[in-house]
Amino acid sequence: MDKKLETFIEQATKNITDDRAATKTLLMTLMKYMTVSEDRHKEVGLVAAKYLETLQRSNEQLVKLAALVQKKSNADQGISELDKQELFDLINSSEEEE
Repeated sequence: MDKKLETFIEQATKNITDDRAATKTLLMTLMKYMTVSEDRHKEVGLVAAKYLETLQRSNEQLVKLAALVQKKSNADQGISELDKQELFDLINSSEEEE
């Protein structure tokens, strides 16, 4: 993987991790606030839902990043020109022996 792509992936992963940590902290604080009374739940329930949506989006971002890394990794696992030549030579030599 080229260095620039690796850097972007590292930055994106760090941002996702930082955002998740901040969102979880806010959500936990909000959940404690909501447990005091039902009125508070009505008051900030939509905000809590937004925090959960943020966590879901970060999950989707991580899945997309993992898919990109896997795709790049699989592309790197192709047969090299040297491997192709060695296979060709092996096939030719086995045909000559028969």
